[in-house]
Formats: sequence, C-alpha cells, structure tokens
Amino acid sequence: MDKILEGQPLATRMRPQSLANFVGQMHLLQLGKPLRHAIDKGTIHSMILWGPPGTGKTTLARLMANHTSARFVSLSAISSGVKDIRQLVDEAQTLRSMQNQATIVFVDEVHRFNKTQQDVFLPYIEDGTFIFIGATTENPSFALNNALLSRLRVYVLQRLTETDLMQVCTRTLEDTVYGLGQYAIDFPHELRLMLVRAADGDVRQLLNILEIIADLCDPLGAPLCVTTELLTEVLQTTLRRFDNHGDAFYDEISALHKSVRGSAPDAALYWLCRLLDGGCDPQYIARRIIRMANEDVGLADPRALQIALDAAAVYDRLGSPEGELAFAEAIVYLSCAAKSNAIYVAFAEAMQAVKQNGSLPVPKHLCNAPTKLMKALGYGKTYRYAHDEPHGYAAGECYFPDLMAPQKYYHPVLRGLEEKIAKRLEYLALLDEQKQAKNNIT
Repeated sequence: MDKILEGQPLATRMRPQSLANFVGQMHLLQLGKPLRHAIDKGTIHSMILWGPPGTGKTTLARLMANHTSARFVSLSAISSGVKDIRQLVDEAQTLRSMQNQATIVFVDEVHRFNKTQQDVFLPYIEDGTFIFIGATTENPSFALNNALLSRLRVYVLQRLTETDLMQVCTRTLEDTVYGLGQYAIDFPHELRLMLVRAADGDVRQLLNILEIIADLCDPLGAPLCVTTELLTEVLQTTLRRFDNHGDAFYDEISALHKSVRGSAPDAALYWLCRLLDGGCDPQYIARRIIRMANEDVGLADPRALQIALDAAAVYDRLGSPEGELAFAEAIVYLSCAAKSNAIYVAFAEAMQAVKQNGSLPVPKHLCNAPTKLMKALGYGKTYRYAHDEPHGYAAGECYFPDLMAPQKYYHPVLRGLEEKIAKRLEYLALLDEQKQAKNNIT
C-alpha cells in the first residue's frame, strides 16, 4: 500500500484517482457534457457542487485539480477565517506569477461561511487569482449570497444508485492494494445488496460500513463469512441519511405536507415513516401536523385540528413507538378530510391589509364606554347589539374602520362544513342588501 495512504480510512484509500474510476454523475461527466468538456480542455471555472452527502463532491474537485495540474487547497468553512483566506490569496498570486500554476480553492460545506467570509472571495474569483469550487448539501439559492452565487456555475450531483454503490462495493472487496481484497471475506451477493440499500445513496457510508466489517476479520487470516445476523448487527451502528438542517429534511417534510394536501393517505404515511425512521424530532412532526390541520383542512373539517392536537398530546404522554401511531392516525385523517385553505388565505390577506393601512382608529360605535366622559364623546352610542336584532344579526352594520371600505377576505370553499358556512354567509349578505335597499327608500 502507498505509504501516503497507509493507515488512512478506507474511504480515503478508495478515492478514485482518475475520471475513469469515478462512479456516478454521468449526467455531468459523460463525454460532451459541459463540465466534462471543461475538464478535458483544462479550462476549469469557478463553481458550486451541490448534492447529498457521499456523492463525490470532494473527489470530483480533487480530480479536476489533478487533471489540470493545479494546486489544490482545501478550506473548511467551519474552522477557516478571513485571515486564512487572505493568506491563501497571497500564495495563489505568488504561484501564478512565479510558476504560472493555477490554484483551485475547495471549500467544503461552503454554506457555513457567513456573508463577510463569502464576500472576501469575490474580487479574486473575478480576477482569476484562483478557481473557486464550493461543495454544499444545502440549496445554494438560500445558502449563498447573490453576489457570490452570480459568479459561480452550479452543478447538481445526484444521489448514487444501487448499481453505482454495488460497483464501488465490488471494487473495494476485490482491490488488493487499497481495498479489502487482502482479507478473506465471504460476502454473498444478496447481503451486499442489503448493505448497498442501507448505505442509502452515500458512498462514504458504504465504505465506512465495509471498514467496520473488515475490522472483524481474524488477524491471522481466517476467512470471515458475512451473515445476515452479522450485517444486521453492523448496520445497527449506522443511521439512514438524514440531516435535520439540510435539504433532505425539508424535502421530506415538504413531501409529507403535499401528500396530505393532495389527499393521498398512503403516500403521506410513507413520508411520515421516512421522517421517523431518519430520526426527525417528533415534536417538530407534531407541529407540522397541527399546521396542516390549520392550513389545508381548516373549517372544512374543524375536527382535524382537534385530532392533530390530540396526536401531539398522545405522543407527549406515551413517547415512541406507541405515540407514533397517533401521528399516523392524524396524518391519515387529515389526508382523507375535506380540504380548505380559505382561512389561511384570508388571514394572509387581512394581515397584508393591516400592514398597508396602518393604525386606523376604531370606530366610536365599536368602542366601549366605561366612563361618563367616553359616553359624552359618543363611544358606543350607535352600537347595535346583534342578539337583539332579527335573526341575531345586525344587518347592514359595518365593523371596519371608518376610513376603510369593507373588505372580503374569507371565501369559504364548497366542501365539508365550509359549504354550510358559505350558505350562511350568503344569507347574511342578502339581509345586508335588504337593509341597504330599505335605507335607500327612507
């Protein structure tokens, strides 16, 4: 084994040294594709590599540096500061002027750099002091400021397929120099497939699990037979790919919410289980279920909110796994319930009206008059008590500020309970019209 790689993790030892050995991302690296064309011509440009963990972002950046004979410098967005960046700039400028050698600056987890740190890169990307390659699992549109993003091209790396991971698994088990080929490991195909599925698209996780298996080998060379029991025990030490701050998290939450909104209970259950299986905070799931009841079911079925609240309370009392069934019950109910976002829309429109119109005074007839002075000023003087009016409704009364024309924000849908609400509001509107016609006559 190469002395440089001796003692290093399996994932580092098995890092491809050429594009020919790079697995996956053929939508970017096929001959004729823009990125592959730039690599082959040696005209690498500044870019962002965006994709899930373990899809080859760091490896691809290193291969581009090797292919172009550029100096590769890696910065950590967690530990590097502005001072480190300025020192790197000095080195890159010296190298370019003295040896005509380009520098590739690779920033892993670039989304962790704050705005000031990101801005430091701007002039040096523009004048070609170095080629900037950032890697991120977060959506660049949200994670990076516009000034930096406008100067970079974004390439999206895709989750590795089972075929891709099986290829890496086979290569690693057969490689006698850098891989595990020197070990006597009997690893049946069906169990390799089980491992590949557990790795969940993450090649680094796959290699880490293989390294744990290799550690179980007899140092004297006795064969290791991988069994279902052994592999299951090893896999219990790992978790599925799930980042409660990353894109995968928000994508799965979005899928759950949209499945409920789309009245698809089976799909909603699937995404709920994905979130629970991945370790999502149950309190967060409970809050989202309550949000769905308010936003997408609303008054079409008011029972949905109570069921959502009950599910949260049940989980608080029972915990996992018993409380998870209450989440499932609420998700299925919300999925099957009549849907209305009329309250959600009405609330947003009313809030916007408040912001646009400012603090208009409350009409005097709607104010209380607890003192003689306030009564003398006319507070509450012409107020009509609805319970004393025919049908329990003060027809023609206006409850908006005097300087604001009456508005209509709430438009009930003709589904569920809101269909009855709509008919009631239509009847009250008719009473208003009749009252107005009567006032016009008199």
